[in-house]
Amino acid sequence: MRWSLDEIAAATGGQVRGDRATTVDGVTQDSRDVQPGMLFVPLVAERDGHDFIADAVAAGASAYLTARGVAGVDAAAVEVDDTMAALTALAREARARLGAVPVVGITGSVGKTTTKDLLAAVLGRGRRVWASTRSFNNEIGVPITLLTAPADAEALVVEMGSRGAGHIAELCRTARPTMGVVTTVGLSHTSELGSLAAVVSAKRELVEALPAAADGGVAFLNAGVPEVLSMAEGSGARVVTFGEGGEVQARDLIVDDDLVPRFVLRSPGGEAPVRLGARGAQSVDNALAAAAVAIEFGVSLEDVAAGLAEPTLSPLRMEVLRATGGARLLNDTYNANPLSMRAALHSLAALPAQRRIAVLGTMAELGDFEAAEHAAIGSLAARLGVQIVSVDAPGYSSGESTVIEAALSDLGGLDADDAVLVKGSRVAGLERLVQHLAPSPERSRVAARDHPQRP
Repeated sequence: MRWSLDEIAAATGGQVRGDRATTVDGVTQDSRDVQPGMLFVPLVAERDGHDFIADAVAAGASAYLTARGVAGVDAAAVEVDDTMAALTALAREARARLGAVPVVGITGSVGKTTTKDLLAAVLGRGRRVWASTRSFNNEIGVPITLLTAPADAEALVVEMGSRGAGHIAELCRTARPTMGVVTTVGLSHTSELGSLAAVVSAKRELVEALPAAADGGVAFLNAGVPEVLSMAEGSGARVVTFGEGGEVQARDLIVDDDLVPRFVLRSPGGEAPVRLGARGAQSVDNALAAAAVAIEFGVSLEDVAAGLAEPTLSPLRMEVLRATGGARLLNDTYNANPLSMRAALHSLAALPAQRRIAVLGTMAELGDFEAAEHAAIGSLAARLGVQIVSVDAPGYSSGESTVIEAALSDLGGLDADDAVLVKGSRVAGLERLVQHLAPSPERSRVAARDHPQRP
């Protein structure tokens, strides 16, 4: 979207400093992502983004917001009281500009990003779709998604995460979704939320924020998860179900040796065979959610199947690679909670191999559930015949090189008869180990830039 500085000032309550004729197209809070003509929004997080204004302007930013006064660079500015509040206000104005364009919000304890990627691929076969980049799903990422949407977008797909009560409700006040998907619920962020019931309540905020059915509101709920299905109670939106027992289902599911699912998509409007472009049986419900939304948009079953077969997936999620020496390497290092960890272990167990090894980092932010859930994962691995290398054990916490060297030493020699899963929460940084096992410059770059947090 193109903005004049006067429009930005009006939306944010700011004051223009410099050339009022300046216009911007696109917004970023990350100086590394600046493209010519963008607006740079310096936020105060781990570091003060105001320190990067000169870098952003050098990279081509036409203007910047500031809460610290003008920066003495050759670019116009809009001075505001608080840059985070200004970013939110500007995003709400961007949503208003989109008018009647449908916005699909997606939340859940796991599967949000994969569902978003699959839905974008399916809807994109017949319309101009804009979707969250990577996992831009928080109070920074959702506004950036809205502000980078093209003016002629015909649908938006917005991922929404939660770290506490009220977070999703606040995101909904900005994005104003007309449709919402809840993939599943489980123990995640319980260090902040405290219980599974609180997780359910937090995810329900998306369903509660949807318009009434008469105004086009539709909630897409996983029928195979009772806690999700119960969100239909009290919702004014029309409810469409997917998954086991739902209106949109998979039958005759087969997962091949490369973890590629094949199934028959069954819907009220007919059936279609699908070869899914996302790995693992756990991806099937995500595909069904995407299919259910697409069918609501009027996408044909043939186009649904074609889109599900060829998505552009975000990195570090269920990537099947070949390590040096020929071992199969399952890279699922983006994040981890009990639901995703169990699914990944079952996927590892399904790979053809003589030896199966799981290099596991912590499942963070579980609070009082942490010890019991880590123990449960160990028990599951034993039942599945999986050898665990834990980078949480004593001796693995002395720095990056020690972690990698110790894990590689424990793994021993790998060959084509081995299968290795690498998985942990983001704080574990296990993508570094994957980089050692199966070097790829591209994986290194995307791993470092998957969160919209840095100024």
